Amino acid sequence: MSQMLLEIRNATKIYTQRALGGGKREVVALQDFNLSIPRQPASIITIAGESGSGKTTLAQVVLGFTHLTSGQIIFDGQDMSTADARQMKAYRRQVQAVFQDPFGVYNPFYRVEHVFNIVINNFGLSSGKSARREMIEQALNIVGLRGEDVLRKYPHQLSGGQRQRIMMARAYMINPRLIVADEPVSMVDASLRASILDVMIRLKEEIGISFLYITHDLSTAYQIGDQIYILYQGTIAEKGNTVNVIDRPHHPYVQLLVDSVPVPDPNVKWKGEIFLPAEEEMRSSVHSGCRFYPRCPQRMDRCLQAQPPLYPVDTRDHQVSCYLYASEVAAEAKM
Repeated sequence: MSQMLLEIRNATKIYTQRALGGGKREVVALQDFNLSIPRQPASIITIAGESGSGKTTLAQVVLGFTHLTSGQIIFDGQDMSTADARQMKAYRRQVQAVFQDPFGVYNPFYRVEHVFNIVINNFGLSSGKSARREMIEQALNIVGLRGEDVLRKYPHQLSGGQRQRIMMARAYMINPRLIVADEPVSMVDASLRASILDVMIRLKEEIGISFLYITHDLSTAYQIGDQIYILYQGTIAEKGNTVNVIDRPHHPYVQLLVDSVPVPDPNVKWKGEIFLPAEEEMRSSVHSGCRFYPRCPQRMDRCLQAQPPLYPVDTRDHQVSCYLYASEVAAEAKM
């Protein structure tokens, strides 16, 4: 039996778009992405990057909403591209989602209780009325809510934080092994973000549920993430232990990204906004070299030859996709 809960191997997703003049162009949304989440212990794996970096594409392929151009999604040893209907239903039960918009996922014509009833009916979780209510109450208590306060209300009568916690409760009730949380706190007030992040930590530590946490916010990633993958235009720029990567970034893009985050210290002057011009021409082919080349202050000719592999830095699990560290690896190999 596989020791990994989820394995993503060489995942590549290419979209074809209509170009000006009636032609077509390819856009590489995700290229040769690899990720592994172990069965135990449960962990929060953060996928971070700016808009258009490929974060949501990754979430969609893991959830089965879109198919890879090449590569594999392997869950609990099963290649999902060859899964039959029974295996796919089991997969959808064990891999749940919490989306960005805490209002758009609700049907406004139904009360909140309807959200839980659909899940219970679809997966046959409970038959008796009292057992059903007890199951719902338990799920709500996990996220800090009570049934008498929310179940008879309509979605518009709840706050954004309540709606998002209800989505967490719905996912928990199915007893999944992995939750894909796509920007779950980006549309709620800052005062409510801590409560939602706390729910994620509790589900990980107390229930043993792992998370694939999609975000553009390095601050929340730093608070709750065990491992982090920072994407740039569909490729991994840097990955490793979250604290190590954010405290000691090596990739030129990640260094700029971290510098753009204000430090919560009045004695440390913020450098201001980091301006990065929009560049997409490097994204039209998997053979176009390093995506960051047009922006990189340390670019070299070899960066155009091929996408840099991941080189280890600092620790074994801290890796950077940059040719600046190729010489260091070669030097270590000679020693």
